[in-house]
Amino acid sequence: MTRLALLLSGIASLAVAAPATAQSMDHSAHGAAPAPAPVTSPAPEAPSCPPEHAAMGHCTADAGADQEAPDHGAMDHGAMEDAAPPPSDPDCPPEHAAMGHCTPKPAPAAGAGGASGTDLPPGDGIAPAPPADWYADRLFPKAEMEHSRHAMMAENGAQKIAFLSFNLAEVQARKGHDGYRWDAEAWYGGDINRLTVKSEGEGVFREGIESVETQLLYSRAVGPYFNAQAGIRQDFGPGPDRTYATIGFEGLAPYWFEVEGALFLSNKGDLLARLEGYYDQRITQKLILQPMAEVNFAVQDVPETGTGSGLSDVELGLRLRYEIVKEFAPYVGVEWARKVGDTARFARAAGEDADSFSLVLGVKGWF
Repeated sequence: MTRLALLLSGIASLAVAAPATAQSMDHSAHGAAPAPAPVTSPAPEAPSCPPEHAAMGHCTADAGADQEAPDHGAMDHGAMEDAAPPPSDPDCPPEHAAMGHCTPKPAPAAGAGGASGTDLPPGDGIAPAPPADWYADRLFPKAEMEHSRHAMMAENGAQKIAFLSFNLAEVQARKGHDGYRWDAEAWYGGDINRLTVKSEGEGVFREGIESVETQLLYSRAVGPYFNAQAGIRQDFGPGPDRTYATIGFEGLAPYWFEVEGALFLSNKGDLLARLEGYYDQRITQKLILQPMAEVNFAVQDVPETGTGSGLSDVELGLRLRYEIVKEFAPYVGVEWARKVGDTARFARAAGEDADSFSLVLGVKGWF
């Protein structure tokens, strides 16, 4: 009985200890053994300075492996695109050349020529060379295109034009003796060279013409807005005839003032000068108010023509015209003229008034 009791107590102690032992066991020991980690060869190390980065100056190609590679995000990759060489012939892209539509011009040799035109920095630079060929000549016979280009240049700058204008063609109502007046100009030529004829004069009804002045001039453009003129002037009328060598100018001054000036040297040695101008103030598209002024000077007294030295006379006018069409515009206005200095003295000695005021009615036109 004692042996049986000892046997039963041993079995009971083993039964109680078994669950605790099972909780502390390493379950990884059960089943198959864990597979060993795969052995891999190390990846090749990327070059610290790729060739394209070295060409842009981001790094040095000779740097060792321990040099830190530049940050890709910090690089200016747009510069790589800008650094791409342009096509050798912009007029003949590669895709057109591949289809046989054109033949690209050969690329210039390295170091040939130099920067010009817009490739130069700001400042005075060398103008680019004019084109030596025409694109249209690749598609059409060169002789036919040369003829067409010549015709185009003649029609857009070298054509000859005839022009006639009447700046003034009017009757003048003034105290005691009504009169008339004209101021006309005609020219023939191109944009640069012209032959110009000017004529102006005035008269009194029932008394005939008082004076006529005609100028024959060579006119040459000296800028976008001005012409230089030279020629002769011939005066006619009741007084002595005079012939003058003439040099002058006419053109469009800043703020749209039409101006004209001239020097006259007569065959008797008399030296005269004239300056005149006017301005077209548009009230509407068709209604225009035109103030104008003219002053005349003389270096010496010329009793034969009633001209005194210095400022000889002044003329001011104001005319309102209506353009029925661009080529035809009737007008009304007023004009005041005044002889001054010795010229006024000569006029009074001849029984004439030194000043006059007129109402005018006329027409302005050109053809």
